[in-house]
Amino acid sequence: MAATVLSPLLRRLAADRATGALVRDHGTLYLVDGAVVHAESPYAPGLDALLGTAAPRPPVGAGEWEICRLGALYDAAFFALAPGRGPARFRYGDAAPGAAHPAPGHPGAAPGRPVSAADVERETLRRRALLDRVWPHPVVDTAPVVPARMPRGRTAGVRGRALLARADGRHTPTQLAHTLGRPAFHTLLEVRRLAAAGLVETPQATAPRTPPAPTPPVPSPRAPHGGHRTPRTPIAPPVAAPDVDLLRRVRDLLEARL
Repeated sequence: MAATVLSPLLRRLAADRATGALVRDHGTLYLVDGAVVHAESPYAPGLDALLGTAAPRPPVGAGEWEICRLGALYDAAFFALAPGRGPARFRYGDAAPGAAHPAPGHPGAAPGRPVSAADVERETLRRRALLDRVWPHPVVDTAPVVPARMPRGRTAGVRGRALLARADGRHTPTQLAHTLGRPAFHTLLEVRRLAAAGLVETPQATAPRTPPAPTPPVPSPRAPHGGHRTPRTPIAPPVAAPDVDLLRRVRDLLEARL
């Protein structure tokens, strides 16, 4: 099976060892010699938010800063490589912002380690697969988080409770990630776990607004004088949205048998 390619342009830029900014609908990847050194997305909190630099705290060491920098890079890249409507474009020579520079307070340290384009794509695909394994309903990623009535005998973890405390039915998971100062992907993952546990509502899939075009009649060899007959095989009806309550009951039954 051929490997999934998220961005053919990114692959070409990596092969050409290009330097600049790859701008996509949901974010930007900054490259130096074909490797990714920084990523930004409006859906993912930046490094300052993840480090909590807005509030007084002891200065971070170079090791902690680099871990957070790489986490922010992969977090933003996950959204930057999401499918978009418009074409990607590359701005040659655009330099990465300060997050790719040495850690604050460590002027002698080397700049942040670059990441290969292949590694960024591989990690993005791994995260997509993880989300679908937890709860295969991506509609919860973009819908406002609506807490459900707590089932008897079921509780959320520390992170889940903190998220539910901020969920008001108006803010999406990525908006809550900015509020909580957490990586956006981790927030998506927690929301899917809560949805799988029945602690967050899963919206029903929206039916397409435009009905499908009618199927034209198929010529039949038995039709007299070149006439047409409508095929007897009925057109399959549209598939309904998954019954979330049924899925949860099946899951609970399977867990009880384990």
